[in-house]
Amino acid sequence: MKNKQNGIKPFITLILSTKIPKLALAIGLIASVITTLAGLVVPLLTKNLVDGFSLSSLSIPLIIAIGGAFIIQAIISGLSLYLLTSVGQKIVARLRDRMWLKLVRLPVSYFDKTSSGETVSRVVNDTSIVRDLISQHFPQFITGIISIIGAIIILFIMDWKMTLIMLIAVPLTLVVMFPLGRQMEKISRGLQDETAIFTGHIQQTLGEVRLMKASTAEQTEEKKGLSGINKLLGFGLKEARVFALIAPIMQLVIMLVIVLIIGYGGMRVASGEMSTGSLVAFLLYLFQIIMPITSFAMFFTQLQKAKGATERIIDILGLPLEEGQDGLDIDIADKPIHVANVSFAYSEEEPVLNNISFTAQSGEMIAFAGPSGGGKTTMFGLLERFYEPSTGAIRIGETPIKDLSMSSWRSQIGYVSQESAMMAGTIRENLCYGLDNWQEISDERLWQVAKMAYADQFIRSFPHGLDTEVGERGVKLSGGQRQRIAIARAFLRDPKILMMDEATASLDSQSESVVQQALSRLMEGRTTFVIAHRLSTIVDADKIIFIEKGQVTGSGTHQELTETHALYRQFAEQQLA
Repeated sequence: MKNKQNGIKPFITLILSTKIPKLALAIGLIASVITTLAGLVVPLLTKNLVDGFSLSSLSIPLIIAIGGAFIIQAIISGLSLYLLTSVGQKIVARLRDRMWLKLVRLPVSYFDKTSSGETVSRVVNDTSIVRDLISQHFPQFITGIISIIGAIIILFIMDWKMTLIMLIAVPLTLVVMFPLGRQMEKISRGLQDETAIFTGHIQQTLGEVRLMKASTAEQTEEKKGLSGINKLLGFGLKEARVFALIAPIMQLVIMLVIVLIIGYGGMRVASGEMSTGSLVAFLLYLFQIIMPITSFAMFFTQLQKAKGATERIIDILGLPLEEGQDGLDIDIADKPIHVANVSFAYSEEEPVLNNISFTAQSGEMIAFAGPSGGGKTTMFGLLERFYEPSTGAIRIGETPIKDLSMSSWRSQIGYVSQESAMMAGTIRENLCYGLDNWQEISDERLWQVAKMAYADQFIRSFPHGLDTEVGERGVKLSGGQRQRIAIARAFLRDPKILMMDEATASLDSQSESVVQQALSRLMEGRTTFVIAHRLSTIVDADKIIFIEKGQVTGSGTHQELTETHALYRQFAEQQLA
């Protein structure tokens, strides 16, 4: 565990796995080195200019050489900056590609346990930290090392005594930097975690803004938000305190060295042991050493942040994909569904279903009824393969559904829920959502399925028709309109199996009547599973399965259960009397 937290190897391995644009990186680093070397020439040229300074002795070639060095340095520096920044951007884009491809294929159970906002923070914020290290701080670190080594070598050649005086600053700086760097690592990790939590809370609150306002929960959310902001502030202040220690100490060491160099160098110039130009050049080289050293503090701070971010990125990339990415691709039409001795638990402490068995023949309507919390929705989740049974099996014909590819299985299922989930976008995009060839689907076909779902009239009443924006989660449409679009979407997919979670439960009587007609039309000739909250919608079901506390306590037609099942009979008397 220690290696995971403190080692740099996972970070390097992750970056190398992104297929770094090697040519751009090499050219960028070479250009950066050339820029640094050009910068090392400038103090020597300045020395010659100062030592031989007089209006009569001004050398045109020397002035051109100095000007040329500056111009070349600026041009190559710009090229280097662009190339290295582009490398960082491409690496992060590839990291985000891999994370996104992983996230959309993770099982539902991952999202049950992890805040979507926290996951978003990993994809956006953590990868940005890695990008900044690669595109900004790493090139500065490399060129800084070259600049320091080159400047020290030249200074030793110029005057080894003054160079040794200058180098006393190095151990002083390291003594200060190492313990502060460790402290910064802890702060950075905590800051990243808290940022992810805070992002998750903001996303959840704003995503359910209507619930918040309807519940007059503004003050509650204010407190939670302010608490998160204060925690972030706390980490920010800790980070500021470390920087507040680093900056003055670095400045103190730098000023001390500069004063010593100027004092000692001034004495040597006065005694004739050193020329004025040499002292000026020495000071210029000193700044070429000082500036990179000060940037090293930022590099190591960013490196600690990147190591923390890397751990979380690697955690996501290492998660197992949802089972069934590969498998059989078969037509499930006219095949019965067998659920045999299926049990399921979200965890060992949460058993939900126990030894469920039933068979749905092709074209039958199977309804699940029973008290809330009995496991009806979980049974739907197992049929859709959002979860895998703990024991037992679900088969289509003689084939276990887990042997089918996930895309083959789910593409043949139509799902209409109470919430009638919609994506932000147009009605057209929502009707075609998930279909590979959606751009080839004609307006005529879309209007046809809309008419089959009794949705065409209200869609035509909108100025933009099929291209009407529905808003986030479809908030610009009424519940009945959303349901009918969901039904039209199911018609367009032409599913072999239909699953409905009491799709009319939350509608007014007028909308319910229209939606029920659309559902009846959709159910024709399809194997249909229904979760029933109101028995009036399932009295004609071929089979009603009554689930209590995760167990099947009755199975049969409405008439059979009314005669044999006491609780079902009680439900029927309450609702159908």
